[in-house]
Amino acid sequence: MNLTSEQRPNNQKLAITAAYYLTFITLGLTIGAAGPVLPILAHNTGTTLDGISIIFVTNSLGYMAGTWLTGRLFDYFSGHTLLAVALVVVSAMLFILPIAPQLWLLALVMAVIGIFQGTLDVSSNTSLIWLHGAKVGPFLNGLHFFFGVGALIAPIVVAQFTGQGGDIRWVYWLFALVNLPIALWIWFLPAPRAPEHSNPGETPRGPIPLPIMALLMTFFFLYVGLEGGYGSWIFTYATTLHLADATQAAYLTSTYWGAFTLFRLAGVWISTRLSPGKNLIVNFCGAGVGLALILLAPASQTALWIGTIVVGASIASTFPTMLTLADQRLRLTGALTSWCYFGAGIGHMLLPWLIGQIFVPLGARSMMVFIMIDLLLNALILALLLARTRGKLANNASPAAN
Repeated sequence: MNLTSEQRPNNQKLAITAAYYLTFITLGLTIGAAGPVLPILAHNTGTTLDGISIIFVTNSLGYMAGTWLTGRLFDYFSGHTLLAVALVVVSAMLFILPIAPQLWLLALVMAVIGIFQGTLDVSSNTSLIWLHGAKVGPFLNGLHFFFGVGALIAPIVVAQFTGQGGDIRWVYWLFALVNLPIALWIWFLPAPRAPEHSNPGETPRGPIPLPIMALLMTFFFLYVGLEGGYGSWIFTYATTLHLADATQAAYLTSTYWGAFTLFRLAGVWISTRLSPGKNLIVNFCGAGVGLALILLAPASQTALWIGTIVVGASIASTFPTMLTLADQRLRLTGALTSWCYFGAGIGHMLLPWLIGQIFVPLGARSMMVFIMIDLLLNALILALLLARTRGKLANNASPAAN
């Protein structure tokens, strides 16, 4: 039965929401482990740091394909069917990933993981929006908070295993096993459906103009490149500049994701008090301060740790806040959400890979310069978005959203 958000019992909505949150923990686990295990994967496959960065490209190509396909499969399959299948396939790939002896096989495994990570992302976000309707803002922040929980836990688990001479295969096999009961639970939960009509008195929302859609895609492209680039390379940055040993660098990575996670939780409350536009401006200003601190004191361990915390905390709520901002302008369908994630996928593919290409020839400090340039460009895109959509957002946003 296709129940609306208002017709569903609260306990059912709570169970479905919890399932999406657990899904995003597993998504964070797989992504958060990438940075600390990057040198190990390079050693396992007999390649260099700039060579191993190809896995970011194949993973993101898969992710883009997954987001594009998922947006269209929503017309034919239940969102929960897609989620359950994606979790099972990701588990299978995680069993193979740490024992892949050649770079081409590792790259292929990462591509398949990327396809189904795209499915997890689009299915969870779109279904959550359909489930909670106009009240989705805090729930979206909560969803992305739990991604941060997974990304926080992953480097700690890696550090514990590698610090005691353990094998990373057990890390990935543990993550794979966690996915399976979640997949089974989601399979049997009733999936929410897209709302068929506008609410009474609601202004009809037409299709989003192409220039605004392009700006949204570019925003997610730059933001995800910043988030993933920092999280994936901060470990190697710290060890290369001898600012931390391997264990300390793993905890530094975890600290980044920890600050990210904590302030995504804070974002649940902030989203009910601060408009999305103001929230995003504060985020970008804070990230700029953190990066400037690291750039101005490149040899300081203290500056690196403080700057990493500030960057992680500042950017934490950016992704769900921009989704909320976009939903004030249009009704987010699976297809439209997939285009935003398509832009995010390109950023996740290109920008960490580009960091890998400049890291060796230009030196480790080039990473922070690259991240700062990315942030400044992203701030410019945000300004253009706010300017182009200010009137339309004001006309369609509810008081609660502001």
